Amino acid sequence: MKISSEFSKYANHYNSNNAIQERVAEKLLSLIKGKPQYILDLGCGSGALAKKIEWKYEKLIGVDFAPGMLELHPKNENIECIYGNFNDINLFDTLLTYKFDYILSASALQWSEDIDVTFKYINKLNRPISFAIFTSNTFATLYKVASLHPLLPSKEEIFSLQQKYFNANYEVVNYKLEFESVREMFRYIKRSGVSGSRNVLSYKDMKKLMKEYPLNYLEFEVAFIST
Repeated sequence: MKISSEFSKYANHYNSNNAIQERVAEKLLSLIKGKPQYILDLGCGSGALAKKIEWKYEKLIGVDFAPGMLELHPKNENIECIYGNFNDINLFDTLLTYKFDYILSASALQWSEDIDVTFKYINKLNRPISFAIFTSNTFATLYKVASLHPLLPSKEEIFSLQQKYFNANYEVVNYKLEFESVREMFRYIKRSGVSGSRNVLSYKDMKKLMKEYPLNYLEFEVAFIST
């Protein structure tokens, strides 16, 4: 298991609230071997990967369970977006009717209701993969200070499951994103989507956490899986 780190950046140096997801998407694409022509993007969101792919391809199929995101996704004669949940076996039955030679997923699979089952479905598609999955060490200090249990799977769990289904190259990258104030930090958490839009603290508890949080940055940990 390879572990590396990325230098921190100030959040307000970015034009969007998705600074980390943008960097994750860039690294994920750098892991791809060759220039696949028929691409499946699981959890495509508003199109972070589609916007960053620099080579010409024949077709990209983007899948997401958020209609609002799919509306924002780029669309043209080479891109098709479909609504679907990657915990749904019916989705994967449908995907078997499509042609693709590579499967991508950036910053999405951590929200699987059962990542074991999702990996099993993906494995049956029998195509090369490149995934980026946020782990339970994302927001590690925040969860510790707030006495909350992490929402995401651990890097060890993801590693074990990828060995079970893919036996791929596995790298864990730690990122830090710095902020000029704690208020800006918590605004980022709310807007970025990294928290999965899950409100787990009351207003009172949030104010207490903002007062007691000891760092000027947030931690992120991402597992990269690539065959």
